Amino acid sequence: MFANFTGWHLLVVLAVILLLFGAAKLPALAKSMGQSARVFRGEIKEMKKDDAVQASAPAEAPETRTSSNVPADRPGGTPESSS
Repeated sequence: MFANFTGWHLLVVLAVILLLFGAAKLPALAKSMGQSARVFRGEIKEMKKDDAVQASAPAEAPETRTSSNVPADRPGGTPESSS
């Protein structure tokens, strides 16, 4: 894809970016991109840590509700369903 991409091409691309955004906005743009990359890397690390914790934790059985958990003295005389 970039087989014929030379230094001159990079120079032209940088010049076009400079013309589009202006010299004053480029530092703010670079700072914003850096902060976004930092947040992205942090989220990736958190996801990997969460995956490692889930893989090492034993699988727990989900809690099941039975009709004995529902009081029978509701108004109307019938227990409410928990659906």
